[in-house]
Amino acid sequence: MNPAFDKLHHVCIVVHDIDKTQAYYESIGIGPWVAYPPLTEYEDLQVPSREGFMAMQYRICNLPDIQLQLCQPDHNPSPQRIHLDTKGEGVFHLGFEVPDADAAEAISGLPVKMKGRRPNRTGFTYYDTAEGAGVTLLTRATFRLGT
Repeated sequence: MNPAFDKLHHVCIVVHDIDKTQAYYESIGIGPWVAYPPLTEYEDLQVPSREGFMAMQYRICNLPDIQLQLCQPDHNPSPQRIHLDTKGEGVFHLGFEVPDADAAEAISGLPVKMKGRRPNRTGFTYYDTAEGAGVTLLTRATFRLGT
C-alpha cells in the first residue's frame, strides 16, 4: 500500500448552499458543524485562482472515525466550482492524513493538481486523480512532527 493513502481522514462534498446542506445533516442527527479555520493561513499556495480558493466556505463535522467536510465555492474559478457546475453536488475529494505534506507528495507518485502550505510546512496537496480514481485524492498534514 502507498503510505500516502493509508489513513482516510475526511470526505469533502461540494454543495450549492452550505447553510441548507448543514441544516439537512443536522436534521438527521449529523453534527455539530464548525467553520474551517481561515484559508489565509496558507502562504505557499499553488491553485488555479487565489481568489477562488480564498472565497470558498468550508464546514466540518468530526464523527468518531472520519471527518465530513462541506465546501461551497463562489463564482470565481476553482476545481470545486468546475465540479459543481459540471457534475453537480457530491463528493469532490477523499482526504488522507499524513505526517509530512512534502514527503507524502514526493512518495505519492502522482501529478499535483493544487497545493498549499502553512509557514510550518503543514498543509494539503490535491492530486490529479479524478479521471482514473473517479474522485480527487488529497493528502494533508495537520501537525508537523517536532513542532
